[in-house]
Amino acid sequence: MRILLTGKNGQVGWELARSLAPLGDVIVHDRKSLDLSDANAICNLVRDAKPAIIVNAAAYTAVDKAESEPNAARAINAHAPRVLAEEARKLGALLVHYSTDYVFDGTKPGSYVETDTTNPISVYGRSKLEGELAIQASGCRHLIFRTSWVFGPRGGNFLLTMLRLAGEKNKLRVVDDQFGAPTSSRMIAEATAHALRVEGAEGLFHLTASGRTSWCGFASEIFRVAGLNTLTTPISSAQYPTAARRPLNSSLDCSKLSKVFGYKPPPWQEGMLACMRSLGRLN
Repeated sequence: MRILLTGKNGQVGWELARSLAPLGDVIVHDRKSLDLSDANAICNLVRDAKPAIIVNAAAYTAVDKAESEPNAARAINAHAPRVLAEEARKLGALLVHYSTDYVFDGTKPGSYVETDTTNPISVYGRSKLEGELAIQASGCRHLIFRTSWVFGPRGGNFLLTMLRLAGEKNKLRVVDDQFGAPTSSRMIAEATAHALRVEGAEGLFHLTASGRTSWCGFASEIFRVAGLNTLTTPISSAQYPTAARRPLNSSLDCSKLSKVFGYKPPPWQEGMLACMRSLGRLN
């Protein structure tokens, strides 16, 4: 089976290249070999590769920068998925795509399920929702996985940022009124490979680690596990203004994922420990 993977050098893409290898012949591409803002390039690549599965792990993820670069965000997060979906439909291929908790406004008291009304409050969130809708409207076979608070041993993410800052300061102010499930890139890749082994399953699914914490709680756990004496001061989102608004509640209910694929997401702490171990940062 031939699998076409985009975004091979991203947090999730790098892990996917390894988790998907046992399933078939994985053809990998990064931004140098595939310009996702070029629709013709996408079409030509897919038609040449003729994959059975397309896994789109590429995305415009600069949430704050997207506020001033809406066209760039939409090109990668909305238009490229639409083209991939159209090509997947023509081939009869399955398209796997990753979305985000940012499609919600974060005002729901409990965890979001797949059928909850979307209401993105940032350019990034709107671009990702547009990508979801384009895939669903295309008529292609698809799996869309919404995830949240992604971290891993490479790329730019909260865990690596906290470890870096802890080496520079002994006190850090961290937002404590946004809640979600920190989700490791390795877990996302492993869950994807697991899902692809289930014949015929398609649709939209929430895919995050289990449990819930705040950014401040996540930071405190990172420092504890690493044996660092860095102190965290809880602050509100209002005390840490950003160009893009964030949802205060990013908790996603993964019951549908568990029911359809028989996959039970592990606690977020488990993924964090594995990541810290790979970095050699366990106390």
